Amino acid sequence: MGDWYERHEAGEGVVRISEPHTDPLVRANLWWLRGSDRDLVVDAGLGVVTLRQELPELFARDPLAVLTHAHLDHVGGAHEFRERAAHPAAARSLAEGVPASLFGAELCEKLRIDDAGEPVPELLLDALPHPGYDPRGYRIEPVRLTRELRADDRVELGGRTLTVLHLPGHTADSIGLLEERTGVLYSGDAVYDGYLIDDLPDSDVPAYRRSMELLAELDVALVHPGHGRSFDGTRLRELAAGYLRRTSGDR
Repeated sequence: MGDWYERHEAGEGVVRISEPHTDPLVRANLWWLRGSDRDLVVDAGLGVVTLRQELPELFARDPLAVLTHAHLDHVGGAHEFRERAAHPAAARSLAEGVPASLFGAELCEKLRIDDAGEPVPELLLDALPHPGYDPRGYRIEPVRLTRELRADDRVELGGRTLTVLHLPGHTADSIGLLEERTGVLYSGDAVYDGYLIDDLPDSDVPAYRRSMELLAELDVALVHPGHGRSFDGTRLRELAAGYLRRTSGDR
């Protein structure tokens, strides 16, 4: 299927890549940043369809893949990149192969998510990538990091520099990337314009509150999140304040 991935020009040498045939639960963004020396890709999708086959231009300049956290919808294609970077707390999960399934109930079980009686999709795809594709064979390839990223580390691309933010809460290994020159934040699942998930087995509400406090004070003009559409700094501060209000009893 040649239309598995969609490309959306986001301006300033940035492209958003999405997987429209996946359920919103696992429909994550990949962000392709083009520097003068090299490129960077933030997150790597589900890995249902090979990125190299469908988007060969993505690999023309041997990009660095930065993984914002070790969940299936963000690391599925990580094995296709020669260089992979993430927070050290993600290393073990990535090396073992993160829990994965394209079936809703099975994925909840593997991630130890309590669905609280809410219906979950039987299959997390609304189309198959090619005739004869068997979703039961889906898995995440184990990968090893070639670089570990910690708070305040810098990623240089030539003409653009990104600073690593450690943003635990959703997961312990969650990171974001801030391009301070433009005020653009690549936030992964630390923040997006929706209900922020903080009840996974490895979530930490007090840590999430600290991350929100940090984000609320940053000079951010635009957020490119792990899910959904981009939003401005005013909306970021609204989302951070809303989360802090919601969790005020969980300090």
